[in-house]
Amino acid sequence: MDGTNALGEFLRARRALVRPQDVGLPGGGLRRVPGLRREEVAMLSGISSDYYLRLEQGRDRNPSVQVLEAIAGVLGLDADATAYLVGLARERPGDVRRAPRGPSPRGRSPRRPEQVPVGILQLIDGWTRNPAYVQNRYTDCLAANALARALTPSYRPGVNLLRAVFLDPAERELRRDWEDLTEEGVATLRANAGPEADDPRLRDLVGDLSLRSERFRLLWARHEVRPRRGRVSHLRHPQVGELDLRSEKLSVDGTDGLTLVVFHAEPGGRSAELLDILGSLTATRDGRDAPDGPDAGRERAEEPRRTRDQ
Repeated sequence: MDGTNALGEFLRARRALVRPQDVGLPGGGLRRVPGLRREEVAMLSGISSDYYLRLEQGRDRNPSVQVLEAIAGVLGLDADATAYLVGLARERPGDVRRAPRGPSPRGRSPRRPEQVPVGILQLIDGWTRNPAYVQNRYTDCLAANALARALTPSYRPGVNLLRAVFLDPAERELRRDWEDLTEEGVATLRANAGPEADDPRLRDLVGDLSLRSERFRLLWARHEVRPRRGRVSHLRHPQVGELDLRSEKLSVDGTDGLTLVVFHAEPGGRSAELLDILGSLTATRDGRDAPDGPDAGRERAEEPRRTRDQ
């Protein structure tokens, strides 16, 4: 994943997922690679084979939106994937004649430092019935309230949530919808990355997971994209049993891509009752461990920041 030809990589991967019969062509016959041939995509899109070849090879970086939408139709892309395709083809400032850059230090990004606003920390710490956490675009957890940490120890500062879901056996046991969750997580990571495939932090994350998880490697190679959106999480909690919680994902203003994730249960339902029980267990435990005095609440609100800064 070097980012030198993200458009071509995307087109090749999505072309391989389309069967000839899906687009009205006869199936069967001898094919060296799965999916459609380049000339078939070109013919169905109404462009020349040579021009389509130049797109895949990265020799034409500025196709029109009309051409891209025609190709997207042939490849069966939905609106989100089509928008992603158009975004990949947009020329970024300095793409062609930018000065050579030296190697970036491992794990470092040119983005400004990530810091969860104090108001967000205080807000989520005050929620006793809604698990909530804050993550960045790389799925690093930066802050979480007590009820979120009671759902899973992975919701704590310093944990990369995508790594946890793919590599931690406890997470797989917790997630009754593990297959769907991993598929969605990879597609959302790619959507968030967009054309910035040369981001060193993203390269490190993708490289590590590709080496350690065959499922991640296969899903990443599909080049599917899915914007960040809420979902229903199906959990099997070791203390309270099966929970079905809806998550809402909200952008945190004034930050560089931070997301506040808030869980809630259907009012009056069994999951709401179980979440209340989990909250009571958490409050009892925290009550035993929490410091006494008027500053106790403030100290708990600042705990995620202290942990992150250590």
